[in-house]
Amino acid sequence: MEKATLLKMIAERGYDAGYCAKLHFSTFDIVEKTPGWIGLITTVIGIFALVVPAFQTNTMSASIVAIGITTLYISFYNEKKGEYFEAGRKLTLVYDALKKLYAKVKVANPDGLIEAEAEYDRLSSEIHALCMSKHIFSAGWLAHKKFFWEQQIDWIEESRPFNFYRDKIPLSAYVFLLMALVGLAAYKYVNAGCLL
Repeated sequence: MEKATLLKMIAERGYDAGYCAKLHFSTFDIVEKTPGWIGLITTVIGIFALVVPAFQTNTMSASIVAIGITTLYISFYNEKKGEYFEAGRKLTLVYDALKKLYAKVKVANPDGLIEAEAEYDRLSSEIHALCMSKHIFSAGWLAHKKFFWEQQIDWIEESRPFNFYRDKIPLSAYVFLLMALVGLAAYKYVNAGCLL
């Protein structure tokens, strides 16, 4: 295999390992921290409802109950949160190993590429074995933020450049934006009296 091809494959696999590690850590973070934040926010709103008349509406009460119910959804992941953290930790180790392998291949002679290719295959198999398929809602968005804005990924971009609009913004963000615009347009259309 040519050196440039192997470097590109290692960079792509580094992206897989790094993003996957952040995805697992994101699921862990959401499961670990969100219930506490929800509890704090709903308690503060409840306290203000004792003295602020605007907070004493049925709509506000229903909203607090609905927000509280989200903790039930989150609790489905609570039992496995340690597994998500451990998978993220191990995937980070694979990411670091791929980064080191990338640096070795850059300076390797043609004879060293065979050994590097075997190491690449081993690390690829390890990624597949570690990844968990089920992640909590919005973990992908948090993983994008953690990977593209917090992690050092320059070595990956040498052989696998990232496009801002295609790679760095999740597809679901575009879908969400489109749905919000359609909802806003429908709301304005109804309020303008067009459907009445």
